Formats: sequence, C-alpha cells, structure tokens
Amino acid sequence: MASHAEMTGSNMLRLQSFPSNMGKQRSSFISTRHLPPPPPVVDLELEKVLGDMPQKTFEFKRVSRSSEPLDIAPEVTLMDVLKRVLKLPSVCSKRFLTTKVDRCVTGLVAQQQTVGPLQLPLADVAVIAQTYTDLTGGACAIGEQPIKGLLNPEAMARLAVGEALTNLVWAKVTSLADVKASGNWMYAAKIDGEGADMYDAAVAMADCMIQLGIGIDGGKDSLSMAAQCDGELVKAPGNLVISAYVTCPDITLTVTPDLKLGKDGVLLHVDLAKGKRRLGCSALAQAFDQIGNDCPDIEDVPYLKKVFEVVQELLSERLISAGHDISDGGLIVTILEMAFAGNCGVNLNIESKDNDLLQTLFAEELGLVIEVHLDDLDLVKQKLDAAGVSADVIGEVTAAPEIELLVDGEVRLKERTSDLRDLWEETSFQLEELQRLKSCVKLEKEGLKSRTSPLWHLSFTPKFTDKKLLSASSKPKVAIIREEGSNSDREMSAAFHAAGFEPWDITMSDLLNQKADLMEFRGIAFVGGFSYADVLDSAKGWAASIRFNQPLIQQFQEFYNRQDTFSLGVCNGCQLMALLGWVPGPDIGGSLGAGGDMSQPRFTHNESGRFECRFISVAIGDSPSIMFKGMEGSTLGIWSAHGEGRAFFPDENVLSDVVKSNLAPLRYCDDANNVTEVYPFNPNGSPLGIAALCSPNGRHLALMPHPERSFMMWQYPWYPKEWQVEKSGPSPWLRMFQNAREWCS
Repeated sequence: MASHAEMTGSNMLRLQSFPSNMGKQRSSFISTRHLPPPPPVVDLELEKVLGDMPQKTFEFKRVSRSSEPLDIAPEVTLMDVLKRVLKLPSVCSKRFLTTKVDRCVTGLVAQQQTVGPLQLPLADVAVIAQTYTDLTGGACAIGEQPIKGLLNPEAMARLAVGEALTNLVWAKVTSLADVKASGNWMYAAKIDGEGADMYDAAVAMADCMIQLGIGIDGGKDSLSMAAQCDGELVKAPGNLVISAYVTCPDITLTVTPDLKLGKDGVLLHVDLAKGKRRLGCSALAQAFDQIGNDCPDIEDVPYLKKVFEVVQELLSERLISAGHDISDGGLIVTILEMAFAGNCGVNLNIESKDNDLLQTLFAEELGLVIEVHLDDLDLVKQKLDAAGVSADVIGEVTAAPEIELLVDGEVRLKERTSDLRDLWEETSFQLEELQRLKSCVKLEKEGLKSRTSPLWHLSFTPKFTDKKLLSASSKPKVAIIREEGSNSDREMSAAFHAAGFEPWDITMSDLLNQKADLMEFRGIAFVGGFSYADVLDSAKGWAASIRFNQPLIQQFQEFYNRQDTFSLGVCNGCQLMALLGWVPGPDIGGSLGAGGDMSQPRFTHNESGRFECRFISVAIGDSPSIMFKGMEGSTLGIWSAHGEGRAFFPDENVLSDVVKSNLAPLRYCDDANNVTEVYPFNPNGSPLGIAALCSPNGRHLALMPHPERSFMMWQYPWYPKEWQVEKSGPSPWLRMFQNAREWCS
C-alpha cells in the first residue's frame, strides 16, 4: 500500500491509502482526483489531540551592560600585537586537532581541514562527494562568534550567519536559496540577562536569514551553560553556532586559502563592512584582556547576498585561485594564513581609510580576501562592479617567503613568512606535547621552519580505464573482505570497479557460514579500519578468527597458493596479511598462518604514540609487485591514517632479505624525495621508510597508506601544478588497480 496526505486547513489530520500497484491510476488520483478516494486510514480532529494545551510563558529580565573603549598603550608595536594574537587558541593553528583524526575515510572527502603543500589546517569549507563516479556533492561550513555576544547578541547572531556563508562561499553551490542550516544555541538562559540576550539573538538571526533567503531546519540547544564553583557563578559566553550546508554541482570548483600563483597573483579585499573597522570583542582585544565597546556587525545584509552570488559566478569561471574569509584576527591574520598555507610571501599596500593601524589590520568585520591572476584582474573587477560589489587591490603574491606590509605607503612590517608561521603554530605544538611523544613534536616543529613544497615526480601519465573493460559483460571478480569494525570497504570496491573489476562485498561471516567461497575470486582485498576495535592490537582479532578456524585457514592458504590469484591488504588489511604470514611470505620470513613464528614481520604502534592521519609522500621502487608495474621511479602523495603502522622485523636477517629482494616496494620520503625515517614524513617510524611489503612472486601486496582513498585527483588535498592533470581525472594510484586488472587478463 502507498499513502497520501495533504494540508487542507480544516484542523483535521486525514491520511488516505491506496494500492501501490495502481500505476497510472495512482498518478491520476493524486493529480486529477478522477478516481473515488479510498477510505481514510486516519481521520482525526487535531483539537482532540492538542486540546487547549496552554502555551508556556518565559519571562526574561534585561540587564544593562557597561563597556569601555579599548586602551592599547601607544608604545605597543605591530609585532608585539601579532605575537599575542597569533598564539590565541581561536586564531592559532589547529594542527593539534587535525592530525589525530581520520580525514579521508570513505574516500568521498573532497575537501577536509588541511590545505596547501604543507597541509596546514586552514580550510574554510568541508566538501563531500556524492559518489565516486560523478562530481556532485555537498558542502558544509560553520559560523560562530561567541565573544561578540558579550557586547551585542544581535550582532553576534548576524556575524555567525555571515561567517558561515563567507566560509561556504568557496565551494560552488547549486544556489544560495538551497542553503539550509542547523542552529546550536548555548546559553545560561535562566540567569538574568542571558535569556533576553538569547531572544534578541534569535530574532536577529531570523531576520538576517529571511533577507538572505535561507533558513534553519534543525539544531539543538544547551541552556544551562552556567555552574557554581566555590560559591562563584561561572557562565559560558552565550553562543550560536550556525552549520550551513548545501548541494554542490561540481566539487572540483572548490577554492582553498593557500596562495598559488606566485608573482602572477594579485590580492583583492572585498569589504562587507563598507569601511567600518570596529575592534570590540576582537582577538586583539582578548589578547590584551579587554572587550572594548564597539562591536562589528552586518548593517547591509542584502550586500552579503550580492557578494556571495558574484563570488559563486567567479568560481564557475575559475577566475579565483585562492580565497579566505576575514574572521578571528582580522584582515592581517587572513592574509598571513593564506601566505602560510601557500608557503610564499606577499607585498601588501593597504589604505587605512581614516582608521588607525590596529583598526585597519585587526578589526573582525566580515570580508573576503581573493587571489586572482594578474591577467584576469580587469575581468574580475568588471564582474564585481557589474554586481554592485566593490573590491580593493591590497597587494601581490611573491615567491620569496617574506611578508612586507605598507599601510598608507609606510612600511609597518617586514618579516619572514616562516617566522610568523612559527608564532601561529606555537600554541598548537604546546598542546601537541600533551598528547604525543615530545621528541616527535620537536622534530615536526623544527622541520616546519625549512619545509618546501614536495617535489613529487610522475614516471607515467594517469589515465581512465578503457571503456571496453568497464563495460565488459564478464569481469574478474575480487572479494572485498571486511570484518566487524572495518570501514574502508566502499572506497576499495570503488577503486577496483574503476579499474574494470567486479567487486563483491564479502564479510568474514559469509566465509565462516560458507555463504561465500574464495575459489570464485581472482583477487581479494583486505580493507582498512579497526577490526574488533583494535582491542587486541590491530588485526590480531581478525587474524585469530582465520588462524584458529581450520576450514577457513585452509581456504585462505589454498587461495594464496593458487597461481591465478592476487591479494591486497591496506592499513588494517596490511596488518592482517603480515600476521597471516602472506608478506613477505614463507620464502623470506615467517610462515603461512604465522602462528607462533616470532620471526614474522608485523606492524606495531606508531613511534609518536598515537593515531596519525596525514597526506604523506612515498617513493615507488623496483619490486616484483604486479600492482606497481610501470609505476617505478614515481614519488607521490597518498593518504595515510593509522595508529599501528611501524614495520617491525624481529629478525634483522629477514629485514636484510626483504631489502635485497626488493620486497619493500613503497617507502616514506621527505619533500626532496629522499627515503626517510624522520617524523613526520615517516608517520610511524618504520625502519628504512618501509610502507609496504610484497611476496617474492609479486602477487601479494600489503601497504599501510590508502591508495583506495587517493585514486581520483579530487581526493588529493594538494598536488603540484607542474603535473598538469585535471582535478576531475584519475590520480596515479588508479594505475595500481589497473595493473591488477591487466594481470588478470
């Protein structure tokens, strides 16, 4: 049966049903009402449900505020201010958060938190692909300005909406009208003044969204944000978090903050405050333990709509190479972050427009900074003018890593980009010392000072799989094997499918219950994840479920020994293959099944002592591996996400044999393509940079990084422009799966 309901305004809830096989008659019933209506399933007077339910009344008391203007001593220099502002948690690097969580799982992540050649955590918008085969997707961005609410709750709400949109604008969206949002409210609403502030913020937010043509469709509230501590009332600042989300027609049009054009780049400032520069509740004020008395705001909401729509037009025409919103820290921090991410410099010449130096640089009025190519500058200005949007040229990008700032023609700052970036990273590294090995933190901190863009090298041209293979009626079958806790099966299936395989979703329960037989398959892939939640260490529970089940271990060993099969293990699957003795294989070290064989190589806890997720560099060397055929000599970026990836060789002779026999085809390398054991280029401390092991016959390969999450270029967070590849095209890692398909032929 199917159901049909409609709103009639009669204070009745009436639900009707009809047979789902009515076909065209059903359509006729809905649209023309020519058929007699079926009897209602529900026919209910709403008054009997709602009755005379009384409305609840809340009484809020308003509390007057007192505020004082900012008082910054005249002898305080611009560099003094930057040293404070860049270290604030709201402004500083968020590296301490981003490297400890998996930012690539599912393989559908088109834009995660980090950007640029150094992978700094500066992305404004998150973008998720809808499928592996198309370019549509969805974008999400967040806006919040809790400190502003201390001065002006209404401005805080409007700025939260504005920040969400100035973050979201860098992804190409279907329409501003399609944007929806969830609003999360955090207030101590029962305390005098707080409930009234929340009401004012809600009214301001609603009015702002109505003018923009967007709306809230969900959210939550936490209205007890206060606690008594030693007789003192402690309140959290009232806050509204706007999470805006919308559909994307093309995920490859997303723009990131990292400057990309070198000496051809020009910086434009789009000012949404139209010249106003208010410092109240700014990061600068907070850094000097003050609040101020003049809060930023959005006086012209329709202008924000104009700006959003014209930037979307510029994205469609690929006229913007980099962009960033102005938020915590103000205009100067926005520009510095863009230079940090691009690992380059800028020459700035900013007009104060009757504002003082600190107002000009640190006011947190809404705005955008855009990098465009010098050749496109006139066209971009024309399009902005046509839309009624003004933009000022405020500087140019330089290849030399130095920040030079002129305000009204006077030099105010001249510093190395890396020195200012070190200040911005300082707080993050202090927090990192609380959660990972201090020696690793020191290595990364010191290494960042001299980091360069990775010098990746391609020894072949990535290509899509031949359409004849993709449309073939008979394809080699590959079993995508997963266990309880696995999470990489979908992207693994997608990668093999993109190479012309017929992937099958096979659970360990299917094999245990004899619902599937490995004899049917040419290949098997053990996927990544956290089988059995890594309770017994990574993959040990999974390995035990195979090793201690005689029919199952026999089936796996028969598959291993067949001459027409191959296997791939990634991450958790790599750890499993080592524990099963499949790599490097019984001819080198260990034995099939690996039960009790102490010489068997395996993968243990990362040297840093925690889970690491990074986009790292690896070098592909000579090896018998069938999957790396024709890829030798390449150094590539690849996603890596694991907590136990350090290759451990209990027997040094086995390590020596592995190296001599070229059975470690993949090695971690640094920015200069040198194989390395140095953290963080080597994220786990593997000896000789070993990231993968293969069998002597080349048919069995286990690797810790994730090629299945990196087989399309839009999955790459960054790549060198010298590659001259399309973001919508295949990445070099698809070649791995294509090689397996070719071998099966």
